[in-house]
Amino acid sequence: MKLYNTLSRRLEELKVDGNTVRMYVCGPTVYDLIHIGNARPMIVFDALRRYLESRGYTVIYVQNVTDIEDKIIRRAQEEGRTADEVAAHYTEEYFRDLAALGVARPTHSPRATAYVPQMVAFVEQLVASGHAYVVDGDVYFSVESFPAYGKLSGRAREEQEAGARVEVDEKKRHPGDFALWKRSKPGEPSWPSPWGEGRPGWHTECVVMSRDLLGETVDIHAGGSDLIFPHHENELAQAEAATGKPFVRIWLHNGLLTVRGERMGKSVGNFAYARDVVGKYGGEAVRYFYLARDWRKPLDFSDEAVAEAKRTVDRVYDFLWAAEALPDAAPSEPLPELAALEERFHAVLEEDFTTPGALGVLQEIVGVGHARRQAGDLGGAKAAATLVRRLGGSLGLFGTPRPATSALADDLIQLLVELRAELRTAKQFALADRVRERLFALGVELRDGPEGTRWALRPPSPEPGARAGEG
Repeated sequence: MKLYNTLSRRLEELKVDGNTVRMYVCGPTVYDLIHIGNARPMIVFDALRRYLESRGYTVIYVQNVTDIEDKIIRRAQEEGRTADEVAAHYTEEYFRDLAALGVARPTHSPRATAYVPQMVAFVEQLVASGHAYVVDGDVYFSVESFPAYGKLSGRAREEQEAGARVEVDEKKRHPGDFALWKRSKPGEPSWPSPWGEGRPGWHTECVVMSRDLLGETVDIHAGGSDLIFPHHENELAQAEAATGKPFVRIWLHNGLLTVRGERMGKSVGNFAYARDVVGKYGGEAVRYFYLARDWRKPLDFSDEAVAEAKRTVDRVYDFLWAAEALPDAAPSEPLPELAALEERFHAVLEEDFTTPGALGVLQEIVGVGHARRQAGDLGGAKAAATLVRRLGGSLGLFGTPRPATSALADDLIQLLVELRAELRTAKQFALADRVRERLFALGVELRDGPEGTRWALRPPSPEPGARAGEG
């Protein structure tokens, strides 16, 4: 597999020790529910993990939880709770949202507060080696001590200073220096250290947790493109200054979500909570929406785009469930076209994880299945459905089984469909709409078309969870 490495700015072959991929993906700061833009890296890199596992790799997938940070402290003060209570609540909600999006649990979900002693020891190492300095209880990393600083983002020194996103601090030797340890203010959570009571800096947290669980060199480190600078740049500098070894072999960064061309963000106010979108369209539609686009490019969010993704997912399930309901039969002839499509599916994914191309191949397999069924080749249709299930499953798609129904239930649904048609002919539209709505509430969707009305059972929508403070 080749992946675009942000560090080298080119496609590179994924090379690992043995058969194990060590993968670190930056996780949430748990002070609020995640918005739909936050879900993009969760889904994209979960799909990459699943695909690698389907190809025989063992993936150690680490995603941290930042459970101490300025935003958490502010939220705790606003709500009259402790920072621990806020972090615990939103951590639980985060994992509920991941489940609703079909994202598998990480192998490890380290929480920053569990690693503070290791972080103190790491900062001590950097101070002793001359890469960090202490001022009034704060500890800063000296960017001038690491000549390669800026190699990940490609920023010149002037751009680094302008984009550091930190307040001007006269205590720092250089404007780009960043905090490894922060002296705590009165009333803030704190831990003991050689420099006094305080807490670790955000950039240091990820380095220490990654080193502990994955070793000094990680195969893949991933996150949103907004993390390239300063977060990932600062991670790289600390880690490599401490060991002299490469910190990460391949850096992956997904494009950000936008709304009418403007970056989605809570500070802007143009966001939607992930669970609200899932509640409206289902987690699989959201997943398909993301995987149908180039993961490295910015993506504009709209309800229309996610609704179209849902319609596409529904059409695939229509085929799968219809094919799986056919009598068992062997294909009437060999199906080399399916073997060729499977080979192409893997080829496009192994060239920079091109998921839009892979989904296009799945649609072609569905087309083959439809053609086989129309030709009376029931075994061929079922073989196509089996292949869609297997290949789609490697990306976390199309895993919902066909709902079990009885012949009586099928006949009763068809009777209601015919009754609705008669009501529409009689221009009793209110009653016809009521039949449709009641069937939909029961999990049966009616679709009107040139050939009449078809019905289909819908996958159950995941429980998106209650709002914070409700229930």
